[in-house]
Amino acid sequence: MANDWMPGRRGDQLTMAKTWLVQLPVSYGKWDVTNAVLAELADLVEDVDNALVAQAADKGSEVANARVRQAFTDMIRFMRHIRERSFFTPPMKEADWLRLGMRPPDGIRTDHTVVTEVVEFEISLRNIREILVSFRIKGADHRAKPPGYDGAVVIWDILDSPPSGTTALTQHTMASRTPHAIQFTDEDRGKTVYVALAWQNERGIVGAWSDIKSAVIP
Repeated sequence: MANDWMPGRRGDQLTMAKTWLVQLPVSYGKWDVTNAVLAELADLVEDVDNALVAQAADKGSEVANARVRQAFTDMIRFMRHIRERSFFTPPMKEADWLRLGMRPPDGIRTDHTVVTEVVEFEISLRNIREILVSFRIKGADHRAKPPGYDGAVVIWDILDSPPSGTTALTQHTMASRTPHAIQFTDEDRGKTVYVALAWQNERGIVGAWSDIKSAVIP
């Protein structure tokens, strides 16, 4: 997604993860990124590297492709967890973003360094293979997003059982308008999708996640 900090290409995602492994030990105490967290990230990066090697050896078999997809999903999920939990207290400076391979948030026209608003939303059905997510500021009587905000980050995943938290939701997009439609495939019909949202301001700072809600894909 255009406003997302995570690169869209897998090669760039892996490069960013390896950059973190080099740069974060220099200042992990500053953002409370502990040695244990770095070790887990290193293991996930190694899993990606091994999966890519196996994929090349197996000439892209379905099993090898699935292993690569899962390895990248696990690595990206953990990177999002690190960023959400650690990179905003204290706030990062421009040089910090660049050092970690991330684009500094641009268009900063607000003094917001903390997102205090929470998303409230409902899920409805419109067409087959589609759900609609209608969202607003929690407690507000209108559906406008907070002034100067990019919109709401929408995360979701199709799971066999309710997730223990938002880190289990690996699919994501930025919704600048409400309602926001999420499309699925015929294979997804009848399965349960779990959804959560959070506001993101122009600094790229994401607020608290909403409650997780679910719907059966029509």
